[in-house]
Amino acid sequence: MAVKDPTPELDPRFSSDGASPTPWAEARGRLKNAEVYWLSTVRPDGRPHVTSLLSVWLDDALYFCTGPSERKAKNLARNPHCVITTGCNALDEGLDLVVEGDAARVSDEAKLRRIADVYESKYGSDWRFTVRDGAFYHDPGSLRGTDPGEALVYEVAPSTVFGFGKGEPFSQTRWRF
Repeated sequence: MAVKDPTPELDPRFSSDGASPTPWAEARGRLKNAEVYWLSTVRPDGRPHVTSLLSVWLDDALYFCTGPSERKAKNLARNPHCVITTGCNALDEGLDLVVEGDAARVSDEAKLRRIADVYESKYGSDWRFTVRDGAFYHDPGSLRGTDPGEALVYEVAPSTVFGFGKGEPFSQTRWRF
């Protein structure tokens, strides 16, 4: 069953006069096509942790992977609340996106194979994964094939997304799920 697209809400306090809300289809397309994302999690002592990563958009959610001993995995084991951002580093152009949600571990092997296929399609054979035991493993022919260690896969289904349109007109759009 298809998920209904959320209604865009323009915040006039942070938007140019005459600005329009960004359509969800445009934001979704940018989430799907971005190459670099930033994940923000919370350390056990409450301090933030931010790191760049690769991600893929599939079935109305973002997916990423990380080793079980990495800081982001440890943080998410204690607190699943997170934010994933992507956008453009220029001040007067582009659309910055902030995805709020909870990270949920994915272990279903059929779903993991679909996610692995999207990773390889998007990022190329350097990011080819083998799926087994409910996790990703770097394929021997991939960029990190010499490190066949386990990579846990997480799904972040958006609860709220903010879009910051830059340039003229500038805008702030919110989508609630």
